[in-house]
Parts: sequence; C-alpha cells; structure tokens
Amino acid sequence: MTDAFSTNSELVLQRVLDVTAEKAVHCGNLDEHYQIKATCHFINDHQFKKVALQFPDEVLVDSIAIAAEIEKGTKAKLFILGDTSYGSCCVDEVAAEHVGADCIVHYGRACLSPSRRLPLMYVFERKPVVLETCVSSFRELYPNRQSHVILLYDVNYDHINDDLLALLSSEYPNISASTLHVDGELCYSHGETHGQHNVSSSQCQNGDQVVQQFGRQFVLKSGQTIEDYSVFFIGHEGATMTNFMMTWNRCSFCSFDPVTMTGRTESISINKALMKRYYAIERAKDASVVGILVGTLGVANYLTIIEQLKETIHRAGKKSYMFAMGKLNVAKLANFLEIDIYVLIACPENSLLDSSEFYKPVVTPFEMEVACNKKREWSGEYVTDFRDLLPGGSKHVALANPDDLEDGDETDVSLITGALRMTRFSSSEPVSSSHDSSLVLRNQALTVANANTAGTIYRKNKHIYLKTGKIHRIGTGSVGLGFKLYSGIARPLIKMLLSGNFS
Repeated sequence: MTDAFSTNSELVLQRVLDVTAEKAVHCGNLDEHYQIKATCHFINDHQFKKVALQFPDEVLVDSIAIAAEIEKGTKAKLFILGDTSYGSCCVDEVAAEHVGADCIVHYGRACLSPSRRLPLMYVFERKPVVLETCVSSFRELYPNRQSHVILLYDVNYDHINDDLLALLSSEYPNISASTLHVDGELCYSHGETHGQHNVSSSQCQNGDQVVQQFGRQFVLKSGQTIEDYSVFFIGHEGATMTNFMMTWNRCSFCSFDPVTMTGRTESISINKALMKRYYAIERAKDASVVGILVGTLGVANYLTIIEQLKETIHRAGKKSYMFAMGKLNVAKLANFLEIDIYVLIACPENSLLDSSEFYKPVVTPFEMEVACNKKREWSGEYVTDFRDLLPGGSKHVALANPDDLEDGDETDVSLITGALRMTRFSSSEPVSSSHDSSLVLRNQALTVANANTAGTIYRKNKHIYLKTGKIHRIGTGSVGLGFKLYSGIARPLIKMLLSGNFS
C-alpha cells in the first residue's frame, strides 16, 4: 500500500544509472596534459590499492576521462575527490582517509604546503605559454641586461622553466630561476621525488644563498639579499602572486599573463595593503574575545600553531574559542556576535582572506601575534606561512618568560577609537583539564574540534540541551552553532553560552 504512493527507499539505493561523461576539455591529449603514464608508474611502483584523485572545480570536467585512463594502466581502485573541505590548493587528506586511500594524486594549482600523513603526487596542468611573447615582454620590462631578476611562476607553468632560462640566461647573467621544492619524503611530482629538483652545485657557488619558501627554491648571489632583486612572475593575478608580493614587499614585481599574453609592472600599492593589515592588527588589540578558525587539517604543524596561539592570546588577557567549520562564508561567522575578531589557520595562499564583507575582521596568525606578543614588533615585514612563527622557524619570537611578568594592566591608546585601552597581561598558563581537550584525535589521523569552555549544543527529541564544555564539535550528534540554530533563539543562546551563565 505504501509503495503505491511513495518510492521504496531500497529501490532508490539499488537503482543503476547510466552516466554520460561530459566531453573532456583535453580529451585528445590527456597523457601529455595530465601525466597519465607517470601517474600509473607512481601507483604501480608503490603498489597502492586505493588511490584518491583530487581535482579542483575547473578540472572536474576531465576527471572521469583521467580516472578511466589510469584504471587501464593500474589495478588500483580510484576515488574522485571533488568538493574539498577547505581550499582546492591544499591536499585534502581528511577526505582521502574517509575512503581509506593509500595515497593522493593532486591535480591543478597547488600551494605546495607540506603534508605528513599520506604519500602524495602532484600533477600540474601543463598550460600553454608562447615563449617568444614571454621573452619579448621580459626584455621590455627589463631593458637593463644587468638587472638582478628572480623568475617565479604558477605551478601549472613549471614545464617551461628550462626553455625560458635557456633563452634568457645568455642575455641576463644575473637572472635566478626558481624550481619547485616541497619538504617531505612522501611528495612526488610527475613521478619523481622533489628531492631530485634541488639546486645543483653548478648553480650554487661559494657564498651563494639558497632560499626555500612556498615550495620554491632559488639562489641569491653572494653579498646580495632578496631586496636587491626584482621578481618576474608568470601566471595570472591571484592568491599565489599576492602571497609573493606581501611576503617580499620590498621587491619590485612584474608579471606576464600567458592567457592574455601581456606583461606589466605590478602597480598595486603594497604600502596600502600593509596599512590595511596593520588596521586589522589594531582591531585585534582592541578585541577581548578571539575566535580561532581551523582552516586546514592537512598542512603540517597546524596543531602546534593552534596551541601557540591559544597561549599567546591567553597571555594577553583575552579569551579564545575554537571553530572548525570547513569553508568560510559570511553567514556562518555572523552567528557568533560576541566574537570580536577571528584568526584563520590556513595555508599561506588562503590566509590572506578578504574579510571586507564579514561582520568581524579575519586576521592571520602573524597579525594576532603582533597584537598579543609584547616582544614582536611591527616593522613592515610580513609573514604568511604560520610555520615560520613556530619554534625553530625563521620568524619565531618567543613569548616573554612568565617569571619576568607580573599580572597587571597596561594602558595605551587605541588608534581606531582613540580611547584608552587596558591590556591585561597574564603570566599564568591557560586553564586545561585532564579529561577534556580542545582537539580530540579520533584515530591518530583524523582530528575534530571539540571544545570545553563555552558549550556544546545537542538536539534530541525536538529539544535543545546544553552541556557545559567548549565550543564545538561540528559533526554527528551535535548541532554546530551557525548551522542549525533558528535565528529567533541563536543570539540569546550564544550570549548565554559565551557568558557561561546557565541559570
């Protein structure tokens, strides 16, 4: 009787559908464009049984054709990862472990942040470049043949590096070409380990300095610093170039866009951009409640920077709460009105989030440290990679010794409101309990945010129950703040949670 008016759920699950693959963009040249043979060798050589293929949105149209070709050359079971948990430039190890994958093959643009859990192979799209036009633009932008220039490029143009250097090195003796280099023994590119792409001894002479940052490696001549060089970037305007320009903000930048085939001097005002970031630092100094946004579960050492930030924020007399909510948007963060400012833990390219549409600013770990660490001063130098802030990193600044601090207030003037600002520095350690932790390791591989200072919300039998504890486990059995709360009760409920008043 029921089947006459509704569809049987078992039939829906057992139904077989014919899938018609959309025509691939590069169907005639898949092997050359996506390194099919090299990928098959990588899988077969390591005898992987389950392989996760991670695609960005713009390459998903080719995913079925790529998977079909790899299946012909291997015996592995393939899984296509489309919608990544965070940015598509990062390796989505969490999604891969959900299907029990032995390794990940990452396609398209990548931030090259090191990962630690699974073997990884990068396959970059070999996007075309008209070398003659690129060389012509370079000559127009650098008429002085003695110019010191560093060649940087988006990862999808890695294949032109040797040919471009061969055309320019005879005319420009002071040119320095970068190569891709990713930390870690489990990272591969086109079937070869990144260790094989190190700078050769012929490139590095006595006294020369090798710079390794953002997955790139290049050589500075003896007696020269990076400020003595100009940067020529090959690729379109986007997060990669912005990251380079913010980090090396004392260098002049020129770029060549292979799509429009035009070169130009980048005229963006770096000073103006840095002033905007300094404004965010002042907002962080004014803040009393800080939300730590976990924007990655794959970049190495993200747990360490979370703990360091929690201690730094506590030492500055501020409260912190942790959030894990995948991709950020205005609606999600708008539910937490009592949070004064957010700090985003993400890869270097995703850290510089444009928060102009958000109700509260979103800053980077470096900016939060400038606001809260008395020993770190703003000098115009900018750090986008949070790993540089950790102990042993090139930009690490230790907190003041607790024995040298006395609990008390410091008074200064807010540059935003003009009012006196009371800053309380605490020498005590953050309060933690033995039975609760801010991060719970499920199986030493998957990590979920689980909080213990504001409250967790559970829904059962159409009632909402409150349990004392930290903010959030966003997952099965819980209702994440900002996801399932009705707007009529969200504000008073969150206010009660953050205040800790459950009477």
